[in-house]
Amino acid sequence: MLYQQHEIILASGSPRRKAFMEQLNIPFTVKTIPVDEVFPLSLKGKFIAEHIVKKKNAPFTKIVKPKQIIITADTIVWCDQRYLGKPNNIVEAKEMLEFLSGKVHEVITAVGFLTARTFEVLTETTQVYFKKLKESEIDHYLQLAPPLDKAGAYGIQDWIGKVGIVKIEGSYTNVVGLPLPRVKEKIEDLIAAAERN
Repeated sequence: MLYQQHEIILASGSPRRKAFMEQLNIPFTVKTIPVDEVFPLSLKGKFIAEHIVKKKNAPFTKIVKPKQIIITADTIVWCDQRYLGKPNNIVEAKEMLEFLSGKVHEVITAVGFLTARTFEVLTETTQVYFKKLKESEIDHYLQLAPPLDKAGAYGIQDWIGKVGIVKIEGSYTNVVGLPLPRVKEKIEDLIAAAERN
């Protein structure tokens, strides 16, 4: 089988990314090395996600082995020239949702693929359209399950996504945290390239 001779490592603690990888039926393990997700304030949009994913990748460059593919990822929300990462608390989460209410924003995911020979980053952007949210809707959502582990303080698969998002343009799985079709294709391309060499 295609994957038997290669070890896929998901370098992410996100339960949503783990669930997506499981749905691909590709054998993989999870290994995380914490890094500081700071970035230069001069960076905008996709360059923020790409910078952070490179930082997440850096510790693995010293330990990657032949026939391993290590996958790192970072998802951000970008709206009106403003970066929205994970909120630090409920107050910040509410402020983020109020800011996104009634607007179109971008969800940007950068995914890094490290092998013993190469490191590549692919980036996916999805446009997300929020209706004008009522304060009661925001408060209800924050009481259900505080979204402190989600960029922009929401999950499209959550209650707020079902009642608040009126349209998306692009990949749904990207908004959840991993552009699955492109990730699967890249893994297969890297394995095929390794088999040729």
